[in-house]
Amino acid sequence: MSEAALKAPGAAAPSGDANRWKALVFIALAQLMVVLDATIVNIALPSAQTDLGISDGNRQWVVTAYALAFGGLLLFGGRIADLWGRKRAFVLGLAGFAAASALGGAATTGAMMFGARALQGVFGALLAPAALSLLAVMFTDAKERAKAFGIYGAIAGGGGAVGLILGGFLTEYLDWRWTFYVNVPFAVVAAAGAYFVIREPEGGRNRNPLDIPGVLLSTLGLVALVYGFTRAESAGWGDAVTVSMFVASVVLLVAFVIVESKVKTPLLPLRVVTDRNRGGIYLSLGLAIIGMFGLFLFLTYYLQVVKGYSPVKTGFAFLPMVAGMITGSTQIGTRLMTRVPARLLMGPGFLVAAIGMLLLTQLEIDSSYGTLLLPAMVLLGLGMGTAFMPAMSLATQGVEPRDAGVASAMVNTSQQVGGAIGTALLNTIAASATTSYIKDHIAGAASKPQQQLVMLQGQVHGYSSAIWFAVGILAAAALIAFTFVNAGRPGSTPVASGAGVEDEVPVPVVAH
Repeated sequence: MSEAALKAPGAAAPSGDANRWKALVFIALAQLMVVLDATIVNIALPSAQTDLGISDGNRQWVVTAYALAFGGLLLFGGRIADLWGRKRAFVLGLAGFAAASALGGAATTGAMMFGARALQGVFGALLAPAALSLLAVMFTDAKERAKAFGIYGAIAGGGGAVGLILGGFLTEYLDWRWTFYVNVPFAVVAAAGAYFVIREPEGGRNRNPLDIPGVLLSTLGLVALVYGFTRAESAGWGDAVTVSMFVASVVLLVAFVIVESKVKTPLLPLRVVTDRNRGGIYLSLGLAIIGMFGLFLFLTYYLQVVKGYSPVKTGFAFLPMVAGMITGSTQIGTRLMTRVPARLLMGPGFLVAAIGMLLLTQLEIDSSYGTLLLPAMVLLGLGMGTAFMPAMSLATQGVEPRDAGVASAMVNTSQQVGGAIGTALLNTIAASATTSYIKDHIAGAASKPQQQLVMLQGQVHGYSSAIWFAVGILAAAALIAFTFVNAGRPGSTPVASGAGVEDEVPVPVVAH
């Protein structure tokens, strides 16, 4: 970033924010660590399970313990960031995440591993909203904001695939424990850098008393919702506990909305989510993540089980998607965000991703990587990168500084809940399609090789059946983006500066 760019006319950053571009490096590093962690552990899971003697029935808790703590506590974490200060919450979240990761790497029993993963989720729920809200209050000039969120969006989108590569390397050439230990240097560098570089703007804190009923209802409601979906994947949708979790989550979250509409200092001010732009963004982002999460899982299994790729080769196979996401986010989204309404980036972005997904419905056992998977991945990456970048920026744009943490937490909540729903929903669809295919075709397979072929064909049929649903989900995300997100021409809207008031800065958002 040149000196001239930093001093561009209209730059609305307070004088204390001269280091904001340096701060972005450490915020991006922390975001990369959190996103990496979501996929890196999946690669190491089989080895960790064997070493620690975790049963197949309990294996899911390595993922579920993290998802429950992270998804359930995000709103609370965002509010704590608003209350304590984002820099303090960010550094504390990093320190706690590093300690929990070290504990996971040193785990000697399954219970110790589950506890470490839950602790990672707790500190991740403090760290993630603090990171995004720091960007929201530090970057207020439209062009600078576009660049900063372009970098952040690229990392948020592409980091998961990088996790697959890194996880493959660490598991194959070192030891599964390094998939945990690797977080420690990330966290230490990001925390030290943030401590010395970030100067949070004054006056942006929300010092109102904490809404304890809101904290309890939202946390329990989100935990019940996430657990309902993760349990549905293993126990089935008709399972009594699964159904009771869904019922409990509806009751608790409805009660939460009622409480928030009545209390003086709500945990989640309803103005944050009832705003048409932000509501549309939270919903479309959540839907897009539902489609993407399931896909990562299917493609990982397809490449390793069906095509026989090693973990490292599988990771590299995802690189075109990462390249597409970085290009879409930093080259398309960043360049056009100040020129066209966000809906004209998000809607087409989700549609391009849907076309990439549509190609993958043609998956067969002998599908070529170069002619089918490669173009599909490039389209998915370009579409998601282009859509994610304005979504991340717009979700925190125009909010009052005191609400920046909780608005950022809602972005992360829609992603976490979307991830839990996507994994459970698409896995269930794939599993039932696989079962019915094998049932219909196994009778005609006389020899063992023929039976194995039918089993593989059944798996691929299951993946493509679920991917058809993902295509529909991405099309719905595009429709919501076109319908709800700033349905006019670029105008100007107040942007949170952190100075305790909202500054008028030209930003591509119209009146709600």
